[in-house]
Amino acid sequence: MKTPGMPEFGLGALAGLRVLDFSRVLAGPYCSMLLADMGADVIKIESLSGDDTRQWGPPWQDGESAYYLSANRNKRSLALNLKHPKGQEIARRLAKMADVIIENFKVGGMSNFGLDYESLSTSHPGLIYCSLTGYGQTGPKRLQAGYDFIIQAEAGLMSITGPVDGEPFKAGVAIVDVTAGLFASNAILAALLHRNRTGEGQYIDVSLFDSQLGWLVNVAQNYLVQGVSPKRYGNAHANIVPYQTFQTKDGYLALAVGNDKQYRELCHAAGCLDLWEDERFQTNPGRVAAREELIPLLQHVFLSRVTLAWLELLEPLGIPAGAINDIPTTIKDDQTLARGMIQEVAREDGQIVRLIGPVAKMSKTPACIRSAPPRLGEHTRLILSQELGFETEEINALVQEKVIA
Repeated sequence: MKTPGMPEFGLGALAGLRVLDFSRVLAGPYCSMLLADMGADVIKIESLSGDDTRQWGPPWQDGESAYYLSANRNKRSLALNLKHPKGQEIARRLAKMADVIIENFKVGGMSNFGLDYESLSTSHPGLIYCSLTGYGQTGPKRLQAGYDFIIQAEAGLMSITGPVDGEPFKAGVAIVDVTAGLFASNAILAALLHRNRTGEGQYIDVSLFDSQLGWLVNVAQNYLVQGVSPKRYGNAHANIVPYQTFQTKDGYLALAVGNDKQYRELCHAAGCLDLWEDERFQTNPGRVAAREELIPLLQHVFLSRVTLAWLELLEPLGIPAGAINDIPTTIKDDQTLARGMIQEVAREDGQIVRLIGPVAKMSKTPACIRSAPPRLGEHTRLILSQELGFETEEINALVQEKVIA
């Protein structure tokens, strides 16, 4: 189902860009999906058994896992056996026509197929080639496989996530994979700009480990400045007080007081002027130092009203606060719907797939969902015939030889 006002295929900011995506699971597919949303023609190269995430269910929609559906819209699927010499040759022919290649094999894995950057860039100097791995192409861990959960543990995130006195927690989504995909797409766009200026392609090395370190931002900087290991604060903030969840009369409230004016307004509105008049609490550094004394006093105040009453009180004053919504509530929120963040797309058989919509809203070349995540090998025959000139008999023979599916 076409979203009103959205452009047809070929009209996005990256229209005309050909991306060959050899990646699977999440980081690479998420990266290529972002490029596809902006108009790139992404060919997803899958093994004959398909992307691993096709089997990561339940839940399922018509045989496809929700996990797979989340990161593979706007692509074409070519099921190809890269272990077969004919499969490797097909991939190399497609690579010559590509602007960008994305892959997330282990270090050195693509060289086994003759599809590494060194092999391809010799005859294709404008090629932009992005490798996503667990630990990057260099360093003592470069040959180890990388998994989001393990990187969250090893690269510091879990040490600062979870209750103050409880066990370390991972994030609720595969945030390392997602942000690695974001870093990769950003680097690819920069490389494309460089190529437009110089004609030169380049190799991009993105690791999950580096990605997580990169977005530790102020927490890591706190350690670099102070030399003290950051600790877990639960839902509180290391540098700002009060900036955390509070229990209300009927639930919980997220409060983010970012400056002294907001704190003063909070105390006036909540009827606890004594918590402002106390000089220890009048500046953020003072509140951080007196956290253990202030927070229990504020908690007592927040127990006096239900969550909605607090929101109605604080919102007109510009004091940041929000209810802690579950996913169904968020999906149905008026703001979600107004921003087009839930969209529907129809498959050729008429089946409707609901998906999370593109994030960035571009005024001239808006990103859009043009097609549902493809079935395994859905476009194999079309790509081989239209892109590479294979005849029907040749394609049928390749199926029999288990080169394609």
